[in-house]
Formats: sequence, structure tokens, C-alpha cells
Amino acid sequence: MQTVDRNYLPLRPGQRVLDLGCGEGRHVIAACALDGVDAVGVDLSLDDLATARGRMQEFIGDESGGDSEDSTEFLLLAGDALKLPFADASFDTVICSEVLEHIPDYRSALAEIARVLKPGGRFCASVPRAWCERICWSLSRDYHQVLGGHLRIFDSLRLRGEIEKHGFTVYYEHGAHALHSVYWWLQCLFWKSREHNWLVRQYHRLLVWDMMSQPAFTRVLERALNPVLGKSVVMYFRKGSE
Repeated sequence: MQTVDRNYLPLRPGQRVLDLGCGEGRHVIAACALDGVDAVGVDLSLDDLATARGRMQEFIGDESGGDSEDSTEFLLLAGDALKLPFADASFDTVICSEVLEHIPDYRSALAEIARVLKPGGRFCASVPRAWCERICWSLSRDYHQVLGGHLRIFDSLRLRGEIEKHGFTVYYEHGAHALHSVYWWLQCLFWKSREHNWLVRQYHRLLVWDMMSQPAFTRVLERALNPVLGKSVVMYFRKGSE
């Protein structure tokens, strides 16, 4: 499930991309396998990094990143967003999707992103939409108080302003995953029984079917609902001038 729309984040072979907080690898794998860029994923969770490495095996020949001379770089690292192990201006693009709401000192993370991104480079950030997230918080305290849960609800306009203070200019914004908002509301409503609740499980089956089949009706429906109901707000920035 891709949150980042590559129509608004163009990637070209030879570029170097950082997926900060890559989790199980959905964006870093797509960047390497579909766009042919050198892709680096950083996350705190060793379990998630192991899952991402396993998912990439069908695209690469070995753990070193490929089996041919012209293969792209694919690298997964355990690391802290507040102290990235990269030199200044190391990346052409940085993706940070559904991560900032988990980081206590997210402003320092933004400063690190600005440091490792080249002048003229692009940065994509996504966070949960504020009003959708408030419903989740009101329905279940455990939803955000679990270990590694959401620490804050972002106002996207204020977050955009904070990002722009680091020398970025926003050039596009959109919502994403409108159909998933209802799913998370149901999860929160039936939090204690969510794993066995009939309604939650049936809606989950619908989402899996939608992701696998990509029917035109739900694609059109979600695009229509995303501006208001999208679970995530996705923002695209350029650093300085190209």
C-alpha cells in the first residue's frame, strides 16, 4: 500500500533515496524495484527491517544489493532519525511516511532530513489527518498509548510551516487512504475485541480485496473521498532552488 504518489515525487535511475522510518519496506522497496534508484531504508525496529529484507529478496540476488554490475543499491540500516549516519547532502530524495507522529523530538528529525538532503532535492512527509486521528483517540485510549504509538496529532498546516522553516517549499499536497479511515475507527471502537470482531474482520477483507484487485469503482471512490476523508495527509517539498 503506497502512501507516496510517485507522480508527484519523480525518481530517476542514479538518484539516491532515503526512506526514514521505512518499517517493513513498502516505499523503499518500491523506489528500488520500480524506479531503479539507489534506496536506503532506516528504522529503529530490527523486526521490521528483517521483514523488509525478506520482501526484497525476490528483486535482488543476495543481501549485498544485487547480482549484477548494474544493479541498484538497496540498503537497510537500524538508525535514529535524530542522528542519521550520513554525510551532508547525501540524498536526492527523502521519504518520511507516517513517522513524525511517533518521534518525541520531531523537530530535530526535520533538521536531520534537511541536512542529508541535497539542495534542490525533494522531501515527502505524510502524517495522519487531524480530525480522523481525533476520532481514533476519542474511541480508544489504547490506540495511541501503546508502545511506539502516536505521540501527537498534527495540524498539517502548522507542520507544513515548520518544515518550510528548514528551507523547504511545498509544491503539492493530497489526502490518501480514505477507505482506511473507517477501518481504523472500527478498530478503535472495538479495540479489545478487534482481532475477532466480525465487522472489523469483514472490513479488513474488503481492504485486502481492494488492494489486490484494484477495482475501478473503489479507486474512483477513494480518489473522490481522499481530500476530506483520507487517513493521511501527504505533503511534497523541494529544498531551496534547483
